[in-house]
Amino acid sequence: TLAHVEAMNLQRAELARTVALLESLSPDGWGAQTECPAWDVRRMYLHVLGACEAAASMKEQVRQMRAAKRHQKTEGGPLEAGLSAVQVRERESLSPTALVGRLTAIAPRTVKRRSSIPGFVRNRVSMKVDGPVVERWKLGYLVDTIYLRDLWLHRVDTCRATGRPLELSAEHDGRIVADVVEEWARRHGQPYTLELTGAAGGSFAAGDGRERLTLDAVEFCRTLGGRVAGEGLLATIVPF
Repeated sequence: TLAHVEAMNLQRAELARTVALLESLSPDGWGAQTECPAWDVRRMYLHVLGACEAAASMKEQVRQMRAAKRHQKTEGGPLEAGLSAVQVRERESLSPTALVGRLTAIAPRTVKRRSSIPGFVRNRVSMKVDGPVVERWKLGYLVDTIYLRDLWLHRVDTCRATGRPLELSAEHDGRIVADVVEEWARRHGQPYTLELTGAAGGSFAAGDGRERLTLDAVEFCRTLGGRVAGEGLLATIVPF
């Protein structure tokens, strides 16, 4: 599990990588279809911008959640999907330039506010979620883990959609992947030996390791995150 301070440092770096990637996109790149069926690259980052703006302001966070509940009441589906839909719809008029400008401006405030949430609040406040798993999450898990993974996987999505190179390092991406592996192992609870290749990879094992898996680290995360169908232990859902 990532400690709060490390998670915030990783989010700060991930936001910087995200902005750098978006600044490199061509006009065609913004319209490229992603593996999220409803979103091209621009709409995917309208969602990301909305999430960052909610994180930076309690008033905006409450307003978005109320709008998401209204959306869920009329359209159905998980609340998380309703929240994403609201974030995109309300920012639909933004051009790529305006989007990047707002994301660049809000990113430091997003991390600062998440960083300032006291430990007793992160550990005691919990919420029910209804997708992609149905369970209760502590606020700290959402703030430290889910928001980081969401940013990271959307950067992967963007690079795949646009053909841009995916920046990877053991120090940054390897830590995110290792945290995913830890949760994956905890969720399935079975012995395994896992060899993840690539710059973000590593070797992991538990128990007698009868289940042996070897695959690219990014593909491992894409599979657990639902971008690719998985079999056996790789069918275990890990939220992103």
